[in-house]
Amino acid sequence: MKALASSVGLVAFLTLSTSPLHAETIEYIVHDPEGPMGSIVSNTEGNTTQTKVQLKFNNRRVSIEESFKLDKQQYPEYIRVKGESAGGAPVDETYTLIDGIATWKGIDESGSEKISQPHFFFPAKSSVALYNAFVRTLLADTDNTIDLLPQGTASLHKLDTATVSRNGEKQTVYLYGISGLGFLPDTAWFTEDGEFFANSWRNGARFAAKSGWQREHLQELFTKQTAANDNYLKGIAKANTHKSSAPIVIENVGVVDVVNGKRLPQQNVLVKDGKIAAISKTAITEENATRIDASGKTLVPGLWDMHGHLSAMAGTLNMAAGVVNVRDIGNSHDNIMHIEKLFQSDDVIGGKLYRSGFMDGESENSARNGMTAASLEDALKHIDFFADNGYVQVKSYSSIKPEWVKPMAERIHSRGMRYSGHIPAFMTAEEAVDAGFDEIQHINMLFLNFMDRIDTRERLRFTEVGEHAHELDLESEEVSDFLDKLARKGTVVDATVSVFNWLLQAREGEMSPELASIADHLPANVRRNNLGTWLDVPKEHRHAYDKSSAALLKMLKKVHEHGVTMVAGTDGMPGFILHRELELYAKAGIPNADVLRTATVNAAKIMNAWDRTGSIEIGKDADLVLVDGNPLEDISALRKTTLVIEGQNLYKPDELYAALGIEPFTDSIKFEIPQAR
Repeated sequence: MKALASSVGLVAFLTLSTSPLHAETIEYIVHDPEGPMGSIVSNTEGNTTQTKVQLKFNNRRVSIEESFKLDKQQYPEYIRVKGESAGGAPVDETYTLIDGIATWKGIDESGSEKISQPHFFFPAKSSVALYNAFVRTLLADTDNTIDLLPQGTASLHKLDTATVSRNGEKQTVYLYGISGLGFLPDTAWFTEDGEFFANSWRNGARFAAKSGWQREHLQELFTKQTAANDNYLKGIAKANTHKSSAPIVIENVGVVDVVNGKRLPQQNVLVKDGKIAAISKTAITEENATRIDASGKTLVPGLWDMHGHLSAMAGTLNMAAGVVNVRDIGNSHDNIMHIEKLFQSDDVIGGKLYRSGFMDGESENSARNGMTAASLEDALKHIDFFADNGYVQVKSYSSIKPEWVKPMAERIHSRGMRYSGHIPAFMTAEEAVDAGFDEIQHINMLFLNFMDRIDTRERLRFTEVGEHAHELDLESEEVSDFLDKLARKGTVVDATVSVFNWLLQAREGEMSPELASIADHLPANVRRNNLGTWLDVPKEHRHAYDKSSAALLKMLKKVHEHGVTMVAGTDGMPGFILHRELELYAKAGIPNADVLRTATVNAAKIMNAWDRTGSIEIGKDADLVLVDGNPLEDISALRKTTLVIEGQNLYKPDELYAALGIEPFTDSIKFEIPQAR
């Protein structure tokens, strides 16, 4: 699952409507890589619009009705949103503007403000069928910039134009970028009069378009929109990548020896041609070098995120957080190949990428995020495709049939790849491991191993854990035997515990517990999108969910105590959630040195990259992060990155964060790159 505002953001940008002065009904169809996944139907009469949203993807179901009315200046004076969000949580929000008093009230957010100038309000976390009216208002403004409620401003920029055709009908459309709503400008295509036409995500893998316009009609739009998004990120990279052709000397730094779990004080490190060339207690007298005085700082290996679902933007967020290596665990082939090309070229900040192919079986709950198999023969063909295209691993999802797992594992291993995933519905984790799984994604699967064989294609894989995980006796012989088997077989656990802590602990009206400590650093609308719950947790189950959340951490500790190899991954917001994942490992009682190994040593070894990365040793790649503090004493010190080095590239985290609208956590370290002789 892609957690922490991903579903919210998808729904928010998909639910677009129109507001002409005559009666009109318009339908938009939303598509995943394999076909339609839902619709948005808007009916406008005068200045009042009503919209119905029906979306179905994975085990998510969105059903929302929204209505709004615009005033004479085309700003909202009334909004009502009601329905069910992707995870089942209720949506109920109202906004009114009466005599200059703007008032908004919802499950997660309420407020009131007297305004003398027009402001545009968006509901906090649901469909926003106002988006088209919003664009028209921006277009009509003299400087294409308007004030927002509850806070902020938004600006519109014209980025490109194109003419598409279908069945002899031609349509000229314009690509607009709107800044002020998130980390990067939102982009979408509109007609000349400001009516929404189409929008794409993931390099065109998913898109929304006016009914009747299909993928084959719109490929030019997808290509140009992707290029515009890429160009923005290329601008960030060009402005904020400090390339040193000269050797780099890091002086007076504490170096973390992750293998032995020690911090070596007062070290000097030489980087030459992108490699660690020397580590010395004595000063390094390298001429014409880029010298960095790191007194009081700690040098750690570049971190790994072993559960990414990458976008091109994710690389910048990751690098600012010290995440230099990412395993993408589920993406469409075209999108991840495009991202890999951007990262490898250095045109976009991203680090090193390791690709895992994604596959699900055919069912009404299929993820449809990569490839879908209707038969075992299909699954084996998909495996060969991944192997032929350089993937290092295959991840299967919940709708894979249990009887396919063993022959799939045999094919995957014969092609030199690893096999991991969700445990298929009606199968136990132990059965999957016995059939050939090398790795288990998500901590809930460890608990479900001891529950009834439920249909984990549905949200039961979350709710059953919430209601009953605390009932499992973690001291029992059956739990010990299972964990010992994982250790004996070398089965890896990718727990993504932060995702499940969020699912079980999120409260209405409160910031996500996974982002609460850094929320004030985030752009306003990113904060708003991470308020409240994703699951609909009945009040009578709240106490059970709280106890089950505590049980997640107890299970983590047990996994560690039994010697099971663990890796750290996000399955959510890049960078920040990896830090949170590691904090939860430490909170569970795992020693900080072992916690750090999950995001360095363990990951590098599993990805067959240990010979060149994962630790600070002579001859290895210069994947290095300077932090203010000592993560062996306080794992949260990893949040205070002061410099990130990737080969001969140096990145100042405060610059990268600022470029994405994020308030930095600490000042970056200063240095000067000498001119080449």
